[in-house]
Amino acid sequence: MSADDNPTARGAAMAREKLAQAKADAARRGQLPRREPRRKAAGPRRESGDPQLFGRAIMDLLADRGWEQSAAVGGVFGRWADIVGSDLAAHTKPEAFEDGEVIVAADSTAWATQVRLLARTLVRRLNEELGDGTVTKVKVRGPQHAPRTGGLRVTGSKGPGDTYG
Repeated sequence: MSADDNPTARGAAMAREKLAQAKADAARRGQLPRREPRRKAAGPRRESGDPQLFGRAIMDLLADRGWEQSAAVGGVFGRWADIVGSDLAAHTKPEAFEDGEVIVAADSTAWATQVRLLARTLVRRLNEELGDGTVTKVKVRGPQHAPRTGGLRVTGSKGPGDTYG
């Protein structure tokens, strides 16, 4: 199969030919390509409408709006299992962060007690992720309602006070 029969080879040959022609035209005008790499400017010299890297744009937006800490806390909440371990994360979840205090909900009183015992370690670990001094206290909430068993409930009277008057 010759280059004339293969469209890919024909396109590559045409591209090489056009590149050689463009280089020759530039040489005639005295605009030869650079031999040394371009040096970067000392600082960013972007115009406001120039494209920029997505990550840099997001970081700038967070900084401009004052959302850096909220975004960092959201990242920690999203990676809770990685930070506190899978056992603790299976029974707890962070609910809020306000004024240096993280509120953690536990699914049982036993796990709430466990988190209270680990509070200092949690504060240290969270500050490693968020920056020193960001978290000052861990507040723990146990389960909201006691589990109910059985299907029947008596409403109204709450104990022996109604029988003895």
